[in-house]
Amino acid sequence: MTETPARPTTPPDTTRWPGLDAPATGPRTRVSAAVARKLFCGAVERLDVTVHLEGRTLGRGGPEMTIHHPEEFFARVGRHQLIGFGEAYLTGAWDAPDLGGFLTVLAAEISDLVPRPLQSMRSVIVKRPPRRQRSSKQNSRSNIAHHYDLSNDLFRLFLDETLSYSAALWDTSVSTVPDTLNGRPGSRLQAAPPGTVATDSLAEASGRKIERLLDAAGVTEGTSVLEIGTGWGELAIRAARRGATVHSITLSSEQLALAEERIAEAGYADRVTVALCDYRDLEAPVGPHGATGYDAVVSVEMIEAVGHEYWRTYFETIDKVLAPGGKVAIQAITMPHDRMLATRNTYTWIHKYIFPGGLLPSVEAVDEVTREHTSLRLVERFQFGSHYAETLRLWDEAFLARADEVVALGFDDVFLRMWHFYLEYSRAGFASGYIDDYQLLWERA
Repeated sequence: MTETPARPTTPPDTTRWPGLDAPATGPRTRVSAAVARKLFCGAVERLDVTVHLEGRTLGRGGPEMTIHHPEEFFARVGRHQLIGFGEAYLTGAWDAPDLGGFLTVLAAEISDLVPRPLQSMRSVIVKRPPRRQRSSKQNSRSNIAHHYDLSNDLFRLFLDETLSYSAALWDTSVSTVPDTLNGRPGSRLQAAPPGTVATDSLAEASGRKIERLLDAAGVTEGTSVLEIGTGWGELAIRAARRGATVHSITLSSEQLALAEERIAEAGYADRVTVALCDYRDLEAPVGPHGATGYDAVVSVEMIEAVGHEYWRTYFETIDKVLAPGGKVAIQAITMPHDRMLATRNTYTWIHKYIFPGGLLPSVEAVDEVTREHTSLRLVERFQFGSHYAETLRLWDEAFLARADEVVALGFDDVFLRMWHFYLEYSRAGFASGYIDDYQLLWERA
């Protein structure tokens, strides 16, 4: 097992990490900390975890957590709830040798950690996302830059050689599962879990994910493709290899530079164009014989950055630029519809430190918005969230194994803990089933 980041021995540099100032003191903090202590201890006593606190052991047994600085821990949780929980990890107020395992237990019970009578107070207690992070045209570029423009070299340290930053897909069986969607009977495709996979299988599994999405979208020789969210160019390269022409858009200047470099090295600069462009500025291309629109629109895990206020605009834009008979294939991280509705106006640790302005959609929500506002109809759902849990495990192992190189790039010890927490927090979501991953296919009605 790769060694996890050490707890900080000195307080964080608050000029770099302003959110990690020492918790405020005073009556409000004391009261909220006392409430947090009672709720936390009551919750973990019901869970399959082992929590070490002030010489006591709480929980029914399972992945371990040690609270090193109880006063700080409960003050942060009391004042800032789950954001404070994550921040207390960054400062070293608590630790867990198997962070992902511990967080998976919590994620599986997330709906019941707080007593139901208190859940009605959620809108009063939790913070709303700041307006500066709303995914408007004005803010989206800075939201994307916050994460994707950190450093191409950083991402190269833990991703496989395809530089795919999304769920990989291992070669497992697929079953058809009866299901309903917004009251309509139907079915979904479901990939069997991959089990524990080897590191050297990740690049192949990343490629398989892309090829399946291109197959679903019908990308072949002569297809015109729009890609929303370039990443580092792997999908565009593979589409061009099939004989397609690709127009790919991104809001990350770092990704654009490396994607163009990789596309040129692969020999497809004549088939692929990459532009720094907001999806709202897209127009349908006019073909040589007067036909308009793209034959296929594809996007991999970009819709999470759109924000629920703009889902309608997003899909109306796709509808506008899609050619008659075209297909739309989108890979999306999703959450259950009821949880999405309950949390869509909640400011989270992920918003503050990793992905400003984002929101995971539900399959129901994107089906509803496309049915009500576009000519697109969802015709296929392929579910493979368990594969993301393994993808994230491999990413985190690679990240931790190259921690010295991360520091050499200019990132500090707090960043190491933040990134480790982000990857394991995400893995816990998929491993517990709290969040999922789908490839979704739309055709015109």
